Amino acid sequence: MRQYQTKETKEIKKIICNKCGREIQAVNGYPREGVFSVDYEWGYFSEKDGERHSFDLCESCYDELLRSFEIPAGIEE
Repeated sequence: MRQYQTKETKEIKKIICNKCGREIQAVNGYPREGVFSVDYEWGYFSEKDGERHSFDLCESCYDELLRSFEIPAGIEE
């Protein structure tokens, strides 16, 4: 005899860049272009202790962020 469990799943429909507001469409739950996603929980030695911050950036806004760095990010191919 087979027993089944009903599962509820979430599928991404679109992603909105937190910086510029541009919508990035998704097909079958996957974005159609590059997206930089952050999900970070701050720790004890921060003034944000216990806060969880999350955001998404489109590739253009990510590139703009990198250009603002005093010390360049490490990039490997």
